[in-house]
Amino acid sequence: MEPTATRAATLLERIEAALPNTQCRQCGYAGCRPYAEAIAAGRAGINRCPPGGEDTLRELADITGSAMQPLDPSCGVTLPPAVAVIAEEACIGCTLCLLACPVDAIAGASKRMHTVIAAECTGCGLCIPPCPVDCITLEETGTILAPDERRHRAAHYQQRHTARVARLERERAAQVAADNREAGERKKQATIARVMQRASQRLRER
Repeated sequence: MEPTATRAATLLERIEAALPNTQCRQCGYAGCRPYAEAIAAGRAGINRCPPGGEDTLRELADITGSAMQPLDPSCGVTLPPAVAVIAEEACIGCTLCLLACPVDAIAGASKRMHTVIAAECTGCGLCIPPCPVDCITLEETGTILAPDERRHRAAHYQQRHTARVARLERERAAQVAADNREAGERKKQATIARVMQRASQRLRER
């Protein structure tokens, strides 16, 4: 018989794989993985994913053994697939949208024009609220994906989000290490200054 922990892990992976992995947070969780964890633990219903629509609802019901239920209206409505578009002539290069994108689908640098990599954009819309000049909109792609294509796209988004999380963790660790080195150097210099001060004082007292 499969161990309980293994069954729980398998259930979680199946739930996460069934989600569109847009990382939009409309479900009220910080991403698709946290939402999948909540579903697997029985803390959340299966009807909180507007981007997934009825197809995802049906798949989640099958995976969890739950009854089909309508999408929770408090989470929004299902909209056609879309990608973010930046009006580049209005972009001021603030980088706030880069920081908000959960899959690193925006290219740019500080005080330089930004652009969306359309093929990688999940259409989550998280880049829109932080934009101080309202130069980002969502535009429908007109694309209708078959079930296998949706799963492939979701897996790709999941990989990009995982890679982004890992990158941010590396950058945080590097910053902490740099801060520690800087603090160590300041402490070293302060110690040297104290030693030199004492030595100078002793010389004066002779």
